[in-house]
Amino acid sequence: MSSEPPEATSLRGALVTLRPTTEGDVPALTAIRAKPEVHRRWGGTDLAAEVARDLHDPEVHLLTVIDGERIVGAIQWGAEDEPDYRHANIDIYLDPSVHGQGIGTDAVRTLARHLIDAYGHHRIVIDPAVDNTAAIRCYEKVGFRPVGVMRRYERGPDGTWHDGLLMDLLPEELTDGAADRRRRT
Repeated sequence: MSSEPPEATSLRGALVTLRPTTEGDVPALTAIRAKPEVHRRWGGTDLAAEVARDLHDPEVHLLTVIDGERIVGAIQWGAEDEPDYRHANIDIYLDPSVHGQGIGTDAVRTLARHLIDAYGHHRIVIDPAVDNTAAIRCYEKVGFRPVGVMRRYERGPDGTWHDGLLMDLLPEELTDGAADRRRRT
């Protein structure tokens, strides 16, 4: 199986819709990336250019996260296609106004299920900053497990190096989200 995307399609989760990002989404995603809580993690100087670059990068599959009718963030994935190491990776950012509402968990679960079902990925990785406990909890709810700490993994917007936590998910570990739905009702 290839990481080449099938025809552009929207993915529906329990709370969100993930749809292919368009040029028209760039202003909303740039505004989200500019929010201090997001910018602290993602950095950047010319945010509009960076969002547009991701949109046109053939190795990045960028989806816009929609809650109802509102753009609330972006989720992206890539893949290693070398047969002996084949796997997918995910990254996400959300508007801080929707943090803690299950939106991120639903978006990550929806994309992970798609990567497993549509592309046959047997492993998915994600790599939050070690100190991003909210993101780590979100990913654990989907079924991701910590693999190990990658020391001085990424340079933050402040110019210093930060540790990252490598987490991975195997298909049989993907949760169905029933516990999250029960908690909300």
